[in-house]
Amino acid sequence: MRIAILAFPRVQSLDVAGPADVFAEASRQLGDRRAYTVQLVGTQEGLLKCSNGLCLAVDTTIAACRGPIDTLLVAGSPGIDRMAIDGTVHDWLRRQAGKVRRYGSVCSGAFVLAAAGLLDGKRVTTHWNSTGRLAASYPSACVEPDAIYVKDGKLFTSAGVTAGMDLALAMVEEDHGRELALRVARELVMFLKRPGGQSQFSAHLAAQTADRSSMRLVQDHVLAHLKDDLSVPALASRAGMSERSFARIFRGETGTTPAEFVENARIDAARRLAEESELPAKRLADAVGYASVDGFRRAFARRLGVSLVEYRRRFAR
Repeated sequence: MRIAILAFPRVQSLDVAGPADVFAEASRQLGDRRAYTVQLVGTQEGLLKCSNGLCLAVDTTIAACRGPIDTLLVAGSPGIDRMAIDGTVHDWLRRQAGKVRRYGSVCSGAFVLAAAGLLDGKRVTTHWNSTGRLAASYPSACVEPDAIYVKDGKLFTSAGVTAGMDLALAMVEEDHGRELALRVARELVMFLKRPGGQSQFSAHLAAQTADRSSMRLVQDHVLAHLKDDLSVPALASRAGMSERSFARIFRGETGTTPAEFVENARIDAARRLAEESELPAKRLADAVGYASVDGFRRAFARRLGVSLVEYRRRFAR
């Protein structure tokens, strides 16, 4: 399968190298170096300087590219806005999108696809710090702001940087099955093979965003005491604030409500337990502070986009 990655000046190098390494490792695991052939496509010949200063040599250009492409990906770049107004690039992408088996983007590459009209009416995502701008600039696209990656028909879009590897793993699984995708993930020492609907932020990462020490202490308490009473009254009391002030300040500092943070923390912990153990749903619910197993199942599906049973079937080790 020929994988073409379209990249522009100041490309984020990992947007190219991450997916390329996933496909290369899949080929190695299959014992067929031609199972996936990755080519870097540029807008001009020669070396392509990345945002980190490294240089990549393009294999071909949009003007010289010949032959069938199986999968076409557009990599992101801090300078993506310049490419998003390049009509030559748009014309080439529209022609290729009609011929390839699947196409998509990594990170801010979604803006180029959107400008070419290839995201109209589609469910998509991009880097968390650009989802609002993508939705505002291209209202005909249905932006899912917190997904790792999104598949809508033959279109695949991913969040930022390392999420491109999750996107490539999803494609490998689609082509060759879950077992190969997991072997590739293990070999590349990826933390886990993440489902597309999983949040771009873990609860532990989100806990680092608050500026006020009192809010960080509350977040740390939540993460360390998932089975405790973590209601707004209980957390407000811990912070030494009224419930109304606590809820307002917490949301202002973290971008989420206390209840959403607690649910995310509990489901994040439950997800890891589900991957690493065979605990039944009731014991998983108890372990992370849910009194009701039904409520736990609903929250799990809401946060991760799949049921507990389906999650375990696809991602348990």
